[in-house]
Amino acid sequence: MRLPMAAHWDSRRHFALGSIGTDAERGPQRDPSAAALETAALVLDEAAPLPESADDVEDLARRLRGHISQLGLVLPPEASSLRSAQQLASAGVPDGYMPSRVHLVQLAEATQALVTAVQTLGVDLAKPTPRRRWWKPGINVLRGSVFAVAFACLILAASVPRS
Repeated sequence: MRLPMAAHWDSRRHFALGSIGTDAERGPQRDPSAAALETAALVLDEAAPLPESADDVEDLARRLRGHISQLGLVLPPEASSLRSAQQLASAGVPDGYMPSRVHLVQLAEATQALVTAVQTLGVDLAKPTPRRRWWKPGINVLRGSVFAVAFACLILAASVPRS
């Protein structure tokens, strides 16, 4: 399917917005500490069911590791809770039903400790850090670039002496 050569009003609006959009288009930002507490509650809450399969345990462990690494970015590196949580997160999930569930509980408790440490510091994680916004070229700019490169290759091929 070929894209039309004419620019649509949506693409002009997209270019005017800087390809990022407004805050209303992106939606509300989720607090990472709240997300970490929700994941830890999936493991530690008495009413939450135990993970049924090894894949469920791996998925929860992966999510908790992600929360630990995300929360570890705002804590000072010398924090004892951070160091122990990172050591626990770097270890793999052990084989067996009971050892894997114990490891999962330990990860959840370490995540809760990190959230507590972040809240003690008073860091606001909900505010996104400003990132550099790159200009996204339109389809016609890309087509023109491909044409220019192809034309330069044609000229170069025509200028090579034949033997």
